[in-house]
Amino acid sequence: MDISVEEITSVDKEVTLKANREDLQEDFDKAYKKYKNQIQLPGFRPGKVPMGIIKKRFGEEIEQEEINSIVQNVFEKEVVPEYNPIGETEMLDFNWENDELEVKFKIGSKPEVEVGDLAKIEVNKMVHDVTDEEVEEEIERTLERQGNWEDVDEEATEDSKLLVDVVTLDEEGNPVEGEMDENQEIDLRQDGAAEFRGELVGKKPGDIVDMEMGEGDETDSFRVTLKKVQKLHKAELNDELIEEQSNGEADNEDEFGSYIKSRMQEYYDKTAEDLFKNDVADALVEAHDFEVPETFVAQIQGSYVDQLKQQQGGELPANFDAEQYKAGMKDRAVREAKWSFISQQLQEEFEDIEIKPEDIDEHLAVQAAQYGMPTDQLKQYYAQQPEMLEQLRSSIRENKVFDILQDKVKINEIGKDAYREQQEKKDKKNN
Repeated sequence: MDISVEEITSVDKEVTLKANREDLQEDFDKAYKKYKNQIQLPGFRPGKVPMGIIKKRFGEEIEQEEINSIVQNVFEKEVVPEYNPIGETEMLDFNWENDELEVKFKIGSKPEVEVGDLAKIEVNKMVHDVTDEEVEEEIERTLERQGNWEDVDEEATEDSKLLVDVVTLDEEGNPVEGEMDENQEIDLRQDGAAEFRGELVGKKPGDIVDMEMGEGDETDSFRVTLKKVQKLHKAELNDELIEEQSNGEADNEDEFGSYIKSRMQEYYDKTAEDLFKNDVADALVEAHDFEVPETFVAQIQGSYVDQLKQQQGGELPANFDAEQYKAGMKDRAVREAKWSFISQQLQEEFEDIEIKPEDIDEHLAVQAAQYGMPTDQLKQYYAQQPEMLEQLRSSIRENKVFDILQDKVKINEIGKDAYREQQEKKDKKNN
């Protein structure tokens, strides 16, 4: 079989396989002999069906199946070892006509990445020490979450929760048929309820309010019927609640405050680490301009659809357009692909990236604590799942890369408010 390769880009190739019947006849003959012993037809003993009848009735299917097998075998034994394709191979064309075979594939190859001077990479990192005021606010939120809401025959306040019916009004102020949302809960304390808050504070159950939402030409009119006003009764900060909310780690208010503070600090520290990983990856991707294989990008786009499917309980909506979704995720997929190759290169360049048994043990111990299961049981599970074990190793290697990067790149430590403002500016710029 003739194999030719055309360079589409520095990392994308088009592979063409060509053959004619003469090239394939020996394989066809073997296939016919194999099926001759298997095919049974009325009037013939097993294995005694004449070859002419077999070719006439089943020849097209037998030859097509054999061609598929030959193409796969040639690709795996000759193309893969020679070009080491990256990503999912895409078949562009498969043509078997007039005893001539032509098959075209698109494959990707690993790009050459030269990592520049890491000291020139500058990244902001959020640093935040939890304050006593934040601890008090969190305790208040805990008491609210553990409290209960009571229906009251009182005017709504900014701290009320409401149960309402909302109907859309037309330009003449008449209800639109079929545009009724019944028993909608509105928590007036939330930022998103600002427009309702401005219209419904001071109203009582049974009141009806016509209001507009939106700005300029993009306004809609609604009629809101207030059905219930609810008042929050916060839980009491007693020994029972302290023990429950601290998982038995605190016995009094002071210890509970310390417990809350430590958990909040853990959250901010973990968030800061995760944000740093994302930001330093973005910075490195932006600093290195190279092409990535389209097949690898397509594979990542496909993984986004798979992730969404899992999040939806294994089924996507009937009208879900997977291709449109993947197209919308193209930039993110390209970024992820670039970071993957940069990370691989850094793993080759950095020392101390080797994974030791204690690295895996430490990681599994953390996971086991999260899942509430014995570490040995989790180890046994991973031992039976080679793919998941390799994913674990990959994750550990990448974490080691980020650990080293913290000593290599320039880091500007900034407070959480300044970091949030900087991120908002970045998002506006990208959008």
